Amino acid sequence: MLMQDKVSLVTGVANHRSIAWSIARALDREGSRLAISYLGEREREGIDRIVGELSRPPLLVPCDVTRSESVDETLAAVGNEFGRLDSLVHAIAFARREDLEGRYTDTSRDGYHLALDVSAYSLNALVRAAEPLMIDGGGIVALTFLGSERACRNYNVMGVAKAALESGIRYLASELGAKGIRVNGLSAGPVRTLAARGIKDFPAMLRAHEERAALRRNLTVEEVANAALFLCSPWSSGITGEIIYVDGGYRMMGG
Repeated sequence: MLMQDKVSLVTGVANHRSIAWSIARALDREGSRLAISYLGEREREGIDRIVGELSRPPLLVPCDVTRSESVDETLAAVGNEFGRLDSLVHAIAFARREDLEGRYTDTSRDGYHLALDVSAYSLNALVRAAEPLMIDGGGIVALTFLGSERACRNYNVMGVAKAALESGIRYLASELGAKGIRVNGLSAGPVRTLAARGIKDFPAMLRAHEERAALRRNLTVEEVANAALFLCSPWSSGITGEIIYVDGGYRMMGG
């Protein structure tokens, strides 16, 4: 098992169709002990309904990434339970609907700050709190999207936030590498999740991806999860500061 006797914290689990949940299942399948964070009681209730699919009960811990004290308390709970941390999955992003559906030019100042705080700065906050627990190094993976480097319709301020996230990945990787802590991004193509369905014209995005991607098909959450598992595991011990594309070859195709 790739993650036997390892400890992993997975953030951003929303429901049984989310990428974060598929990553949690992949880590569990490979032997990792799990901690899963949630924002509030509504999210906790959703997680309670699906954790029975795991091989053993995870540690469930509340975490509001907009509050530094909440992040610190979350990682303290992980440390008290397991005494260490070997991998961290950052799968958290948020922007107001009106800032996604309108023009990027018209993004409000508050909406901009909120999107970058939740979607990008939260990685800094989590890594800072997790660093003392990663006593033998480990893998940190953050989920991103092609909208970080291309102007994608209806992605707007989230694309800007993902660009900040990817830059942060490189800086964190450069600083933590001496401790054996690897930080990478995983850029997935469009995947059928409940969150993605909230993006305007998402079915059209899926069709365009299927037609253009080298593999001529869309991705599954399991394919994305397996790539994240690899980046969390010792098998990726020589990789850090990279953005790994799991998009069926969409990004590399020419005109």
